Amino acid sequence: MIAALLATAILGTAPGSVTIMTPAGERRIPVTTDSGMGQLIPAGLTLTALGGTSSSDGVWAEVRVGPTPFRFLLGARVYTVADKLFALASTATVRGDSLFLPLQFLTDALPRHLSSRFRWDPITARLVDAGEPRPPVTGTRVVSAGANAATEPTGGLFRKVHRVTIDPGHGGVDPGNPGLYFPSGIKEKHVTLEMGLLVRQELKARGVQVTMTRSRDTLIDLRDRGRYCAVDCDLFVSLHVNSLPRRGGYNAVRGFETYFLAEARTEDAARVARMENEAVRFDQNQEENQGAGGLDFILKDLQLNEYLRESARAAELVQRQLGDVHSGGDRGIKQAGLIVLNTARRPAILVEVGFSTNRADARLMTQTASQKRLAKAIAEAIIQYLVEYERKTQDSPLGPGSGGRE
Repeated sequence: MIAALLATAILGTAPGSVTIMTPAGERRIPVTTDSGMGQLIPAGLTLTALGGTSSSDGVWAEVRVGPTPFRFLLGARVYTVADKLFALASTATVRGDSLFLPLQFLTDALPRHLSSRFRWDPITARLVDAGEPRPPVTGTRVVSAGANAATEPTGGLFRKVHRVTIDPGHGGVDPGNPGLYFPSGIKEKHVTLEMGLLVRQELKARGVQVTMTRSRDTLIDLRDRGRYCAVDCDLFVSLHVNSLPRRGGYNAVRGFETYFLAEARTEDAARVARMENEAVRFDQNQEENQGAGGLDFILKDLQLNEYLRESARAAELVQRQLGDVHSGGDRGIKQAGLIVLNTARRPAILVEVGFSTNRADARLMTQTASQKRLAKAIAEAIIQYLVEYERKTQDSPLGPGSGGRE
């Protein structure tokens, strides 16, 4: 706060721009003044310069620089770090699709909470970033710079072998949704298989072992898919394509969303669950299905599922990474009673990559170049998740395995 006021006093008026100086160079950030909101900076340009990330649920905006998350209550002059509340002179806000942060994020918040890395010079209106300390584990490199940087193992990052199960939805006699705007003859089952194989390729290149529920156009019973993620598996990822029934404006809806297993909170999430669970009719063991007592069984041990928190975190990382490459918009992290996730005994998520009932999304999911971008984003999110898990278990007083997965 004091630094922000001092900068204004010295310069006479609010600066028209500020400078971020990093080891990679300088970046000038424009400053806008809003009579109701105060002095604001664009989050996109700022975080690109700092190698940070941002996300928003419409109420809070979370900004992460290095390991530290800053949470801004949109429209209010407060933010939190490590669950402690701090006052602001301005408010974070969203205009259109763009997030704007208080100038005080640079002048006060970063130097206060990350003092070993950042220093604000009020005379020159310059934030000096000394850069993140080099990680103690060797053998890593940056996969993608910019808003959502991720690390890639090159043989020394992971302390153990990791295995991920990739589940391309549908297959065989189960075509999935027909793909209104897909090229002729292409169904959901074809798109999910292509995407799944691309994700496998990206993960294997980074040293992660991959189990595929299917690697060709064949039917795998819905309740059997999750069982491919067994004792040696760290994460189950099911890939699907969304669609909407014909109604007013249905083909204008687009975007991506990621689910984890819990009771649906919205009608839209319940719709997706009904759509995806309908594939159970193709299962070959119908007697087992009939004995399940409808769909109530899928939540039978929900309160005892120790992996929900990790599933939600994996979903968050997928949403962040896809947001960098998907033009359709972030539809958020959701929860629903999905049969395919219930049988996994490890953290499990389902990704709806886009809408086949939207022309732009359909093109994004069927063109080779954009398919590869989407697959790489999903793979990078999985890598981030595995890195975080290892760090958590390594730092635990019980050591690796304390999370119950060894």
